Amino acid sequence: METKTAIKPTIDIVSPIPGPKSQEMLARRAAALPKGAAMSTQVVVDSARGAVVKDVDGNTLLDFAGGIGMINVGHSPTNVVNAVKKQLDKFIHTCQIVTTFEAPIQLAEMLNELTPGDFPKKTLLCNSGSEAVENAVNIAKYYTQRPGLVVFEGAYHGRTHLTLSLTSKYALFKKGFGSMASDIHRLHAPNMYRVPDGMSAQKYLDFCIQRLDEALISHIDPTSIAAILIEPILGEGGFVPVPKPFLQKLRELCDQHGIVLIFDEIQCGMGRTGKLFACQHHGIAPDMITIAKSMGAGMPIAAVTGRAEIMDTIHPGGVGGTYSGSPIACAAAIEAVKTLSSPEFQRKTEQMGEQMRKIMETWRKYPLVGDVRGVGAMRLVEFVKDKKSKEPDPDLTLEIIKHAVANGILLIRAGLYSNCIRLLPPLVITKNQLKEGMEVLENAIRVAHEKRGLI
Repeated sequence: METKTAIKPTIDIVSPIPGPKSQEMLARRAAALPKGAAMSTQVVVDSARGAVVKDVDGNTLLDFAGGIGMINVGHSPTNVVNAVKKQLDKFIHTCQIVTTFEAPIQLAEMLNELTPGDFPKKTLLCNSGSEAVENAVNIAKYYTQRPGLVVFEGAYHGRTHLTLSLTSKYALFKKGFGSMASDIHRLHAPNMYRVPDGMSAQKYLDFCIQRLDEALISHIDPTSIAAILIEPILGEGGFVPVPKPFLQKLRELCDQHGIVLIFDEIQCGMGRTGKLFACQHHGIAPDMITIAKSMGAGMPIAAVTGRAEIMDTIHPGGVGGTYSGSPIACAAAIEAVKTLSSPEFQRKTEQMGEQMRKIMETWRKYPLVGDVRGVGAMRLVEFVKDKKSKEPDPDLTLEIIKHAVANGILLIRAGLYSNCIRLLPPLVITKNQLKEGMEVLENAIRVAHEKRGLI
């Protein structure tokens, strides 16, 4: 009789996290870097490949944070590494403002072709998600010659002055930084987990859509709006998928009033949901789309792709930067986009998302799991003090993360109330590795419930 060989686990914990070498490095970090620079875990990385991270003390962990959605193609993929090395042998950078070279042109051509919308497009390359959003907003203002912007509760758009002004979640991101940019109007975005008591899901969604028309009277006249900016799936806000009818209403309003519709797909894009862009699930194309994070496979690069007529509005010299279109970052992005846009890769992501969904649906049995949700391989679990009241429990969330990290998976929080754990494992993770990591997280959830006498 043939026996199955047991699959060896990937996770291997040989010392506490953080171990002695990690503690030494963390002490150096504390002495050299400002306290305000966020640090979600105490893992100190020595090497990383695929979905596997090894720390300086010899521990092997699975990455379920993915650099906050930055590593969809996995850590150090061979094609990306080789492309970067090849470009390094030619030249590092000569500045796109001064000279022309092929890499940014090739990347822009790819994005113009791949982004949603059957119309001529152009792409502006820049260095970060914040910079992409800021450029998109500035271009929309220039094109429309209007001052106003509409954004939504729960949004995260960046940390520059303008993008911080666009961002929601005041205490964590905005507190203490003084006055924000003006002419920004924040509206309610539907969160179908938090439907008000006594209201059906459909009536709540209808109400949210009706409020949009009212806001164009009570908040700002549409003739003053340059752009409406929204994440098709809220990232920092808690992986909240924006319902199709709501996005359709935004598209209709923008068409009716000459407003530029901008989708921020910096976290939810680049193959994470099973399609290259999340908005493709609904068949709704924006006028402009912002892209970053996983486009660069870990290299700092971002893009604004939009209607050519809008993108060409700015006078020569009105946009750009010293490092924009870095040939090294572009070389990485070209290879990453080739991988992420392939039908085979997207099918794998769909399968991975379904595996995650099936596992996470079983977690609803735990009394303090309020919701599990997401699209494709962009998944999240929300913790509450009580299923009926849905009162957020950020302390429980942090406790579960600490337990899970100590047992071998990298995790980060999310949500307006910081009471959610987001799962963004590299899309190259194997089925066995995914199962192994999900078991570690579920065990942490179980232990937290046992401590409270709930199971």
